[in-house]
Amino acid sequence: MKKTLLGMAALALLFGSCNDDQENNISNNDQSKIDMSDFYVYTDADIDEAARIAEGKSKSCYSMVNLNRLLNENPNLEQTMFDIEYQTRKSIAAKKPDGAGNGNGNGGGNNGGGDPDPGFTAPVSIPVVVNIIEQFSGQVSNQQVSSQIAVLNEDFNANNSNANQVPSEFAGDIADCGISFTLHTVNRVVNTRSSWGTNDAMKDSGQGGIDVTDPSTYLNIWVCEIGGGILGYAQFPGGPSSTDGVVIGTDYFGENNAGGVYGHGRTGTHEVGHWLNLRHIWGDGNCRRDDFVADTPTSDAPNYGCPSYPTVNCRSNDMTMNYMDYVYDDCMYMFTNGQNTRMRALFESGGARASLAGN
Repeated sequence: MKKTLLGMAALALLFGSCNDDQENNISNNDQSKIDMSDFYVYTDADIDEAARIAEGKSKSCYSMVNLNRLLNENPNLEQTMFDIEYQTRKSIAAKKPDGAGNGNGNGGGNNGGGDPDPGFTAPVSIPVVVNIIEQFSGQVSNQQVSSQIAVLNEDFNANNSNANQVPSEFAGDIADCGISFTLHTVNRVVNTRSSWGTNDAMKDSGQGGIDVTDPSTYLNIWVCEIGGGILGYAQFPGGPSSTDGVVIGTDYFGENNAGGVYGHGRTGTHEVGHWLNLRHIWGDGNCRRDDFVADTPTSDAPNYGCPSYPTVNCRSNDMTMNYMDYVYDDCMYMFTNGQNTRMRALFESGGARASLAGN
C-alpha cells in the first residue's frame, strides 16, 4: 500500500511538472493570455440542418455537418482545429490596443475591444481550380465559371453593387478584405450520377469525381449536383488535404437562372468564408454560442429571405446582410472588420493557409 501511494504521489508530481512546463512555455512565448474557454467544434448541425430542410427552409449549408463527420472520422482533427484557433486568437490578441480583451469573440469572455488591426495587410491573390462534375457536357458554362470568380472578387473587396444598403449601425464594420481570386484551370468530367451527397465522393476520381489539386497552392471548388436541398459545403482549415476546398451545387454556382434567389454566386462567397475559417453568423447554437468575431452581433438562428431592418435577436439587431447568414443572395453584402482579421490570421507565418500568401 505504501508503495502504491508513493507511486501515485510521484505520478502526481510528474503530471504537475508537465503542466507547469506547458504553462511556462505558453507564458514565455505569448505576450498575453489567450482565452480558449469558449472554443467548440462539434455542433447540433446534423439535426438542425435536417430539420430546416424538412420544414421547407429554402437554403442549407452543410459545412458544419461536414465538420462533424470529419471530426468523427479523424480523432486528431479536434486538436488540430484547437491549435489553429489558438494561433488565430494569438495573432489577433497581439494586434489589439492596450486594455482590449484577450479573445476575439463576443461571448465566452472574448471581449473584442474596438476595431481589430487586420494584421497581415499584404494583398492576397488565391488561384482557383474549378472541378466540374457535370451530367452532360456543357451543363456548367464557362460564363458561370467566370461570373463566380467575379462575384468572389467583388465580395471580398467590398465592391458589390448593393453594399451601400448596409444600415448605418453596421456601416463602419464593412471590410475590404483585400483578397482576390484568379482562375487557374477548369477540370471537367461527365458523370450521370443524380446526386453526390456530402461525403466528398465528388473529390475522388475512383468514385467518378475529380481529385484535389495541391491545396497548399490552390483553392479547389467542386461543382456538382449535391442533392437534398443543399446549396454547398466547405472544409474548414485543418481537415484532410485530399478533400480540402469548397463544394457548390450546380444551380448555385456563379450567375445562374436555375438558382433563382440563390443564383447570384453568393453560395460561393459563403462557402469560401467557411474555407477561410469563418463560422455562421449565429454560431450554430443559441445566444450563448459565438462565431468568435467581436463585431458581429449575437444571434441564435439563421435568417431567411430578405429581412427588413431591424431584425432583433438575442437583444440586438441581427446583421442579416452578412455573407455568413442564410438570406437571399441579393440581400447579403458584407464581411466585417473582425471577420477580415480572422481570415487574415490564416495567411500569417504559421497560419493554416499561409502558403497561399507565400508565407
